[in-house]
Amino acid sequence: MLSEHKRKLLLDTLVFETLGQPEKEREFKIKSLKKWGFDLLSAKSGEKSTIFALSEGKSVGDTFTQENSQYTITEIFKELPKNKKIFAHIEMMEGKAYLCVDLREDEQTQEILRIEAGEILLAFLHKHKFVKIIEALHDIGTAATLIKHHGEEGKPLSFEELPPVARRFLREAKKIEKEMGFGRVALAYFGENKDKKARFHLNWMVPTIALFDEHIAQKIDKTLAEFV
Repeated sequence: MLSEHKRKLLLDTLVFETLGQPEKEREFKIKSLKKWGFDLLSAKSGEKSTIFALSEGKSVGDTFTQENSQYTITEIFKELPKNKKIFAHIEMMEGKAYLCVDLREDEQTQEILRIEAGEILLAFLHKHKFVKIIEALHDIGTAATLIKHHGEEGKPLSFEELPPVARRFLREAKKIEKEMGFGRVALAYFGENKDKKARFHLNWMVPTIALFDEHIAQKIDKTLAEFV
């Protein structure tokens, strides 16, 4: 049987949902690829020329092996090739999230990168000092779970009883979710402790691919900072 405390927590936690599925994919600029630590480059194997996304630090003339073929780098792009766009999405394999990046022109799509998402995401978040996201990040799938809590649990306040800081957080979270097209916030706010610090338990689910977008990640990090 549930204890009375668990029962109240279950029944009185506030839940706000932006219904739908986590983003299937998101378009990115070439500068985003760079911020993740990769260069977009062209390389030749014999007469065959192919575009790749490889870790930074390589130069024109360098060679590398891909799928048993040796390639020589002929160009490192500073801008996207004409008529091409970059899209990225998350795929799940055996419980692991993978960042999959495609180069697309009209109906033709070429996968240029497939790598475990976790390490790349953490490096990206560290690089841009999105500390609040790093602290809250709990698990990574197609959607990522952000968890933040402080102080002892108690009786969750109703929406009408929430102080300005909690209302402001919910307002901003809903705006971000609308921009992402998906999200789920569960907030149990218990009031303040004797030191006037907020007591709460927050669970926020967001599309993982959106965290790779500096603009979105900055907004999420700032909103999480509402609860210090």
